[in-house]
Amino acid sequence: MTQLDQLSSEEIAARLSGSPEERAALLREAAEAGLAEAQAVYGQMLLDAQNPGEAFGWFWKAARQGHPMALNMLGRCYDLGWGTRIDKVRAAECFRVAAEAGLDWGMYNYGSALALGAGLTRDKAAALGWFQKAAAMGHAKSRNFLGSFYEDGELLARDMDAAAACYAQAAEGGDFRGMFNHARMLAQAGDIEGALLWIGRCGEAATAPFRDKALAWLAQVPDMRLRAEGSALLRKEK
Repeated sequence: MTQLDQLSSEEIAARLSGSPEERAALLREAAEAGLAEAQAVYGQMLLDAQNPGEAFGWFWKAARQGHPMALNMLGRCYDLGWGTRIDKVRAAECFRVAAEAGLDWGMYNYGSALALGAGLTRDKAAALGWFQKAAAMGHAKSRNFLGSFYEDGELLARDMDAAAACYAQAAEGGDFRGMFNHARMLAQAGDIEGALLWIGRCGEAATAPFRDKALAWLAQVPDMRLRAEGSALLRKEK
């Protein structure tokens, strides 16, 4: 029996409501006691604190116990080189196991790997299947990806209404790519006010490289107001 086992639920709640240091200490204690959920959460805390090396170790421990989010985050570490060397094959395998365990983020990341052929053979049809499953669970980024399939009309019948609906759902769910695509659809429908609203929100949430892509698109739009005001929104300091 560990010291943690001797704490009442009230005592645990009190420690979790304490200072950040107290919460971190409790999480570490639980992680060291072998609790997979604590290991996964503590790993994320370390990653957020710019300590990817230690984070990787805790994700690995939780993943060995089959924790879906830890498996997904271990895949992210291998995919992006957080605390370990980049290994796209291992990343894709981690995403696959997390996806098959029912984790929406695992489904999205495995679908992305399949769509790009990152660490495994490219299979856009299989990728679509995983995006559909995650989108049905409300996963915003997967809904945006699904919208692109409807818009492209490559594997699904081209359906711009379905694409617009997916992009709107992704935008409302907080995905900055969905916000941009939703704005793009609104602009095409003549709703410049709505388009500018979502371009502004996209600018607040997006990465710098994506804002550059959005600016390049705006530079080509025929509506002068959308071009000028949208560009100003995207260039606005956060």
